[in-house]
Amino acid sequence: MARRFRGESEQTVDSKGRVSVPALFRRVVEACDPEWKEGMRPELVIVYGTEKQQFLECYTIEAIEEIDRRIDRMKKGSIERRMMERIYHGHSMPAQIVEDGRIVLPQKLRKKLDLEDKAFFIASGDHFQIWKPSTYEEVELAKVDEWLSQQDEDFDPSSLLPDLPET
Repeated sequence: MARRFRGESEQTVDSKGRVSVPALFRRVVEACDPEWKEGMRPELVIVYGTEKQQFLECYTIEAIEEIDRRIDRMKKGSIERRMMERIYHGHSMPAQIVEDGRIVLPQKLRKKLDLEDKAFFIASGDHFQIWKPSTYEEVELAKVDEWLSQQDEDFDPSSLLPDLPET
């Protein structure tokens, strides 16, 4: 993976479901779309997942192709493979970032998240997520607060990172 997403942003959603993708996110989508050239619309894949998933996952072309390769390595016919295919192939849709930096979220996806006039974008390494802002605060921030409350007062999150192999 050449690039990683970083940051978070709240964006306005218009009545047609158009929402601006944060500029830093657009640069990553462009860099990770092997077909993209200046003047073209960079492509990504939106995974809306199962009914329980309360957010959208937006993958670059390179990132979704890596997932596809990993699914291809799973045992054909296994329930695990079928579920991964259903989530990442069946419960997803291609999208493009248009000239003005926006994507269109179809009504089906807006309804799934109960999105109205705002969308919350947050980086997640090789992809970014789109949430209804209040759901993100209620669900995800509560998980972070709970987890942090279980840590020592002088806890350093970087202590969880494994060492890299020596080169």
